[in-house]
Amino acid sequence: MHKDIATPLRTKEILKKYGFSFKKSLGQNFLIDTNILKRIVEHANLTEESGAIEIGPGIGALTEQLAKVSKKVAAFEIDQRLMPILADTLSPYDNVAIIYEDILKANVEQAIEEHFNGIDDLMVVANLPYYVTTPIILKLLNENLRIRGIVCMLQKEVAARISASPGTKEYGSLSIAIQYYTEAEMVMIVPKTVFMPQPNVDSAVIRLTKRAKPAVEVMDEEFFFTVTRSCFAQRRKTILNNLTSQLPEGKSKKEQILQALEQAGVDPSRRGETLTIAEFGLLSDALLPTFK
Repeated sequence: MHKDIATPLRTKEILKKYGFSFKKSLGQNFLIDTNILKRIVEHANLTEESGAIEIGPGIGALTEQLAKVSKKVAAFEIDQRLMPILADTLSPYDNVAIIYEDILKANVEQAIEEHFNGIDDLMVVANLPYYVTTPIILKLLNENLRIRGIVCMLQKEVAARISASPGTKEYGSLSIAIQYYTEAEMVMIVPKTVFMPQPNVDSAVIRLTKRAKPAVEVMDEEFFFTVTRSCFAQRRKTILNNLTSQLPEGKSKKEQILQALEQAGVDPSRRGETLTIAEFGLLSDALLPTFK
């Protein structure tokens, strides 16, 4: 048996062997605790018939754990300097493909066709770079890929916002954007001590399970998201104030906005964080004729 990658000693050995230095701009923090990696993988519920898509494999610590339990792993890595390292650390596994591309620019659907042909169960499992967490998750959900869901490690505070319920201070347009497509739950908290280098924030693992259909049926998806963002533009303001100041020509259409709120059964003096996704759905449908 070869030694696990994710130990402090082995990580240091690998970095030293290749003279690798961390790039702050890429948000590189490598996990050095095998138990935590195994727990992350467990939350993805993979079988030997599953495929796993990883983002930012680093030196292969999580990739290795995914390769042990799934049929195929394809990992997107932006940092070409890791090529020789990953070729070395992952050499024992013949079920891993590394795609040296920026996930935000990559054609993920094409990569899925190419690498997961014949595999029906697909999960994204990743320790995401913190500075681009939200754009990555939203890209994966907006593109409607054939994935069962996403298990990822991210900044604890962002995880709290993604999984927040109405009426809490964390709840906002991000919670809605992600819960529209998925059921979101925070499954574990990860201390900063298990990373090298240590980040200055605590982390959490979140599991997003794709819904069979969106949480609410709306007439115009893009407009629905515009309305939700508008309602949270200034958190202390009422929904009425936010809508009139944020929607195009909202001030001159205040009467129509009031009528739409009444039609949706939403009190104009409420604040954005008190509305459920269903209420936002009713509201955006009621506002649609005035603004489209």
